Amino acid sequence: GFWQLERAEEKSAISREFELMRQQPPAPLTELVELPQQQLAYRPVQLRGQFHPQHYFLLDNKMVQGRYGNEVLGVFELAEGSPRLVLVNRGWVVADPGRRSLPDAPPVQGELTLAGQVYVAPGKPYMLADKPLADGWPKRVQAVQLDKIAAALDVPVDELFPYPVRIDADDAAALYVDWPLVNVSPAKHFGYAVQWFLMSAVLAFLYLVRSSNLLAVLGNRGRTPDDR
Repeated sequence: GFWQLERAEEKSAISREFELMRQQPPAPLTELVELPQQQLAYRPVQLRGQFHPQHYFLLDNKMVQGRYGNEVLGVFELAEGSPRLVLVNRGWVVADPGRRSLPDAPPVQGELTLAGQVYVAPGKPYMLADKPLADGWPKRVQAVQLDKIAAALDVPVDELFPYPVRIDADDAAALYVDWPLVNVSPAKHFGYAVQWFLMSAVLAFLYLVRSSNLLAVLGNRGRTPDDR
């Protein structure tokens, strides 16, 4: 129960940080490269450049309303500045749950300006197995691993911005976008904590009843000596 309360506070802190970040005006990505990780998370950014039409990655095992799909990570080349490339998460597309085929993502042609937020994953991703990327495009990945992605694009790692940018839902290049801020809300963690505390209280009461003569005492209350 106390662990759930701690998790609730962590999620509340993330929500507060997100609200503070989203109040900042979008900044060009090249101006944020030197910022530490904690100042980049959820930071609004503006990108100008173009997608590589044939090069994109499919982030695996993304469920939306009970349907299996992938998130599309487009390779976006900035018009100027360094780093040169950034992964733009365009959102979700439905995919074959049997993994017999790869979904297509509608291409976006020409130079454009995008708005989004830098996404810094809260921890190391859980991966079933560390497999090499398949040949051909698009490439399905289990997590954003810069070294593998840079190798697939045949570019040095330092030419890639270290974190993906999640596109805004109203952007023309966006697919199905519904970015959850946290996987479990603070309210749910509070609810889980209450359940654990109630369970502990019930178990403690049952232990007390079974380990003492409380039932006998309660059964004898109100009885006269003759009844006994």
